[in-house]
Amino acid sequence: MGRVVSIKKTIVKQGIVPALLCFSFLIGCSQHGEEVPVDYFDIVRPEFTGQLAYETTDFVEDYWRVVGNTGFNKTIYLIADSLKASGYVLEEIAKDSDRLTYRIEKREMNYNTWESVSASLQITGDTEPILKSKTNRNMTYLNSPSTPENGIKAEVLWIKSSEGLDSANVKGKILFTEMSARRLYKTAIEKGAIGIISYDNPNYLQPEKNKTSIQFRSLPSQDDGDFWGIALSFEAKEKLTARLEKGTTDVLVNIQTKRYPSEELTIVADIKGSELPNERLVYSAHIQEPGANDNATGVGAQLEMAKIAAKLFSEKKIEFKRTMTFLWGDEIISTRRYIEEDPERAKGIKWGISLDMVGENTAVTGGTFLIEKMPDPSAIWTRGKDKHSEWGGEVLKLEDMKPHYLNDFIISKFKEQGKYANWVVETNPFEGGSDHTPFLQADIPGLLLWHFTDQFYHTDNDRIDKVSQETLKNVGTTALVSGMELVNSGTQFALDQVVNLKQRAINRLENEFELSKKAVENGEDLEDEIVLLKAWEDWYTKAIITVNDALPKSDSAVEKNIREANLSIASKTKELVETLKMPSQN
Repeated sequence: MGRVVSIKKTIVKQGIVPALLCFSFLIGCSQHGEEVPVDYFDIVRPEFTGQLAYETTDFVEDYWRVVGNTGFNKTIYLIADSLKASGYVLEEIAKDSDRLTYRIEKREMNYNTWESVSASLQITGDTEPILKSKTNRNMTYLNSPSTPENGIKAEVLWIKSSEGLDSANVKGKILFTEMSARRLYKTAIEKGAIGIISYDNPNYLQPEKNKTSIQFRSLPSQDDGDFWGIALSFEAKEKLTARLEKGTTDVLVNIQTKRYPSEELTIVADIKGSELPNERLVYSAHIQEPGANDNATGVGAQLEMAKIAAKLFSEKKIEFKRTMTFLWGDEIISTRRYIEEDPERAKGIKWGISLDMVGENTAVTGGTFLIEKMPDPSAIWTRGKDKHSEWGGEVLKLEDMKPHYLNDFIISKFKEQGKYANWVVETNPFEGGSDHTPFLQADIPGLLLWHFTDQFYHTDNDRIDKVSQETLKNVGTTALVSGMELVNSGTQFALDQVVNLKQRAINRLENEFELSKKAVENGEDLEDEIVLLKAWEDWYTKAIITVNDALPKSDSAVEKNIREANLSIASKTKELVETLKMPSQN
């Protein structure tokens, strides 16, 4: 992965859209211009079982996937076969009347792809290796070359600091470190080291509990180099350090990998909009990385979404006013290219949703389903119920804010499914690092669906036994329902979002006021707390204005409701600021 962010429909005072509004989204207009209400959950829930998502995840996670290698390309063609079976037509043979299409984009790579074949690490004198790739497939650093066929034997030198490397004679030796290898890589090669063995599993992986886990590591692409790397589990690290503490230690390392010319593949499927085909929602899921949850689950969930959307369309149960696009490729790179390579197409991208680590069995992984919000003031002032994940995020500035209704709309839909399925849905402030970031960098509303903290994140224990079909069903169902409402959005959708945003704004202001009151009582600066409250006012008043994005043309009723809602928010902010200033509150 990369990295992410989270209205129920009955209780207005909790910031939840009234039940009536949840039935008012449109599949389109009749010939007389009348709105046709539909509850997309009622249509999608009976269809979405999570089975295809789970089976796809199971297939994809068998492979250590890098752009251009066997597992990556097999995944692309598996997706293509499933799309074809679901009614999507290959673009190059499609007729103008075909609204379900797909294409496989092929690009020449200017470097070799890579895949691991086998590896082992054995301390000289021991009868068995301390690591084997059959049980620890992340032990070989990505981009490592092969050793000689029978392996290479050399002394291990324990490097405890970068300064220690500067003064050490490492020529012909293997370095062992508990630091990031990238800090030592260049100097190690310059000084003649032949390889590196490292251990640096972060604490959130609970390494002393998950003793065999190895979090994957990588070297810079080095097609002509012969410097390799091995990452250790906690268990293997303990064995190696125990031997090193006794004195000089040699190890036998055998790494066999493949590096070969290939091509970069990306697959894109479209359901062409009937009224506004140049406007679109883009879902993105990245294929590369070695795990099941990260990100075979995103690949699988998105594929079942594409299949069900096609089925419902073909059965004339739904319509698509705007285009719905599904993209699978290389994390961030494929999404950014999709946005940047066609400026005209990019103008029509209205929303981006990234699916990354979306199928976790949380009872096993410990992760929580999260919606990583677009940048809002919680990414500046993270307090109260707002929490960053273990991934972490830098403190943003007011100029980094991205006010938009997408945040609260998506949170609303997932909270609705959470209530229905007794499923925990949370949010985190913006952190970045996955396929939602290219959308935001292009000023396109975008957010991430994911899980964290996962004690098996990026490790070779992220396998199919950590995946839940039920979670895949919940995420996929709600992501698809949300997308259907977005691509078919119109006047009533915009009016519903104004109501929703107004209530959520007032709830947020009231909650922040209580936190600010306590902060001032504890000696924090009053003016700083006022700035915080006004920042939330500004974010929500601007977010409400963005509901106009859902309209093909301006609408006087929507404009009137926007003005009234923003007046209410401004009035609430003024009331709370004045109360905060009162001496009795200080």
